[in-house]
Amino acid sequence: MDDRIVGYANGILELARAEGEVERVEDELFNISQALDKSAELRSTLTDPQLPVERKQAVIAELLGSRASSLTVGLIQLIISQGRVSELPDIARALVEQAAATRSKALAEVRSAIPLDDATIERLAAALSKATGKSVEVKVIVDESVIGGIVARVGDTVIDGSIARRVDSLRQALNTR
Repeated sequence: MDDRIVGYANGILELARAEGEVERVEDELFNISQALDKSAELRSTLTDPQLPVERKQAVIAELLGSRASSLTVGLIQLIISQGRVSELPDIARALVEQAAATRSKALAEVRSAIPLDDATIERLAAALSKATGKSVEVKVIVDESVIGGIVARVGDTVIDGSIARRVDSLRQALNTR
């Protein structure tokens, strides 16, 4: 990962720690970065070189309002002012990984077609911990391209339990006959 991205993540983690808002800031930045990934219109607006920085910052303030902490809004506005909006998803991922590491956990990114309830997330965390031998912290990404089931990534380990993978496996098995 780029040193600049890691540097931003370290700085954000230290600021959030100083304010006693590590979990809130990491959750909010992760969710906002996912929204940025999913919305071509928002991404286009925030990365448009013709749009003044102040307008981009106002867009974030309008979108988030009181739904995010003032620290998170300020951090995103700082990232905008530095021209790093396109790197926000990577910065958020690095932040979440670093924050999990401070809690002696590995980040488990779980992609699912639908939001998962807390009980399901806890079961997934236990299963992924057992499968990888690491204590994990689960972050769920809602991804409609995962038709059914889940796809989990813990570090370099990918566990694909999606229906699409099962269909592909069946297709390959039938083609080899």
